[in-house]
Amino acid sequence: MTWHQLSITTDENTAPRIADFFSELGAVSVTYMDAKDQPVYEPEIGETKIWQQTTIIGLYELDITPDFIKKALFSQFGNSNLENWQQILLEDQVWERAWMEHYQPMKFADKLWVCPTGQEKNEADCVCLVLDPGLAFGTGTHPTTALCLEWLAKHDLTDKTMIDYGCGSGILAIAAVLLGAKCAYAIDIDPQALVATQANAIKNKVSDKVHNYLVEDFTPVSVDIVVANILAKPLINLYQPISSLVNNKGALVLSGILNEQAEQVSSIYTSTFDFNPAENLQDWCRLDAIKR
Repeated sequence: MTWHQLSITTDENTAPRIADFFSELGAVSVTYMDAKDQPVYEPEIGETKIWQQTTIIGLYELDITPDFIKKALFSQFGNSNLENWQQILLEDQVWERAWMEHYQPMKFADKLWVCPTGQEKNEADCVCLVLDPGLAFGTGTHPTTALCLEWLAKHDLTDKTMIDYGCGSGILAIAAVLLGAKCAYAIDIDPQALVATQANAIKNKVSDKVHNYLVEDFTPVSVDIVVANILAKPLINLYQPISSLVNNKGALVLSGILNEQAEQVSSIYTSTFDFNPAENLQDWCRLDAIKR
């Protein structure tokens, strides 16, 4: 199928109104995109941030008239704060093939493979986690996830208990079980993350050892390892509940942290934990520590 892709660039105040306008005129999807390569760091809880210059992209079926939408848009919002109008015909892709070209098997610490379906690796002394891109964050390609997978693969997890705090796709909880953990609790604030985690646990035949909970439904337990791959501000704000989940002499692994945020995050936890040197990958870092 072929689609009309229509886009316009505007300021951060007008962008949400244009997105609503595209939707009202029948767009099947509306996307926000950075127009000026401006970083937007993590928002406060309940806050939504977009870029100062944002491109709004509307995807329409072929029976619409792009010129009509353009005229209506400029009539509604004027020309002064709108720029770079574009309209193109977008051909459908076989998305399964498209992502397969970019998502290849990855190996961590010579012990753990993460592979898309159909590209599984069977090697002596290695385990293979099968995962395809889906509803929730976490395939191993992002530096924060890779750093956590590397830590898990380098440590003896035999009969350990683990919490994956902010589980996304469930990749870390599933990896821990495949690497020998007795069980893993996967918790998140997003119901879609639990759907993805359950599906991935079933795919990897570990659903009996991966227990999924929304944060508000989780009864806190103390475990040997807590991995929290979220963001710096939530890690700081959640110091007390995260810390309380780690057994004495248990391990804490924190990621989703920009390199320049490492000291700020670790300083909150140092009253309770002894940290190892940070591990860095691109702009991101991982902190790991032992509870005193």
